[in-house]
Amino acid sequence: MTSQQTGGPLVQLTGVNKWFGELHVLQDIDLSIDRGEVVVVIGPSGSGKSTLCRTINRLESIEKGEISIDGQRLPDEGKQLARLRSDVGMVFQSFNLFAHKTILQNVTLGPTKVRGHSKADAEKRARELLERVGVSAQADKYPAQLSGGQQQRVAIARALAMDPKVMLFDEPTSALDPEMINEVLDVMIALARDGMTMIVVTHEMGFARRAANRVVFMDGGRIVETADPETFFTAPRSDRARDFLSKILNH
Repeated sequence: MTSQQTGGPLVQLTGVNKWFGELHVLQDIDLSIDRGEVVVVIGPSGSGKSTLCRTINRLESIEKGEISIDGQRLPDEGKQLARLRSDVGMVFQSFNLFAHKTILQNVTLGPTKVRGHSKADAEKRARELLERVGVSAQADKYPAQLSGGQQQRVAIARALAMDPKVMLFDEPTSALDPEMINEVLDVMIALARDGMTMIVVTHEMGFARRAANRVVFMDGGRIVETADPETFFTAPRSDRARDFLSKILNH
């Protein structure tokens, strides 16, 4: 795959700015993510974490700056954007599965429609991925017949079916009941260990500690601090990060 041979970071954000009306939600964001790196983005509500995640595949446009994936600048629209976006897997808070399609059909849709894979090849790969995320027995069911944790694991399989270069997770466990959170995090930890490049917006500090190569702490639309998990959780440099951690780690 070409992505393995290209030098430089896999994802690069340079001087990225985003406004919602008067609100400056992303302020001069510079961030680069290497191949196989797991970057966890944390911070208080309204800090710009999810917006940052959504700009990386142009679900949110930016007013200023540049984002590139595997050395290619993210275009504004059109076929090029669709092509580049298909290299970026996305898993949301809500599972966004097609209710009228079976689990197997949900996972094969992208590879057949976008990648042009044959139905047989797409189904073989889909079954392998459903096995990998632990829901192979649910292939012929519909989303409504599955638990939230199972649906989110299907959503991960669906994203993986496109063979993405990078996976974005936007608070993937926040809509789940507590007992389902770990089954999704376990799949994500396994993905990280297999070398998948991942950008994860989450409140799950245990996941950040176990799976992240780097923690990015945001507040007020800016990156306040970035460090490896051990350093960040034991000796954060900024007062803002210390304050944030004291509130969430003492509960």
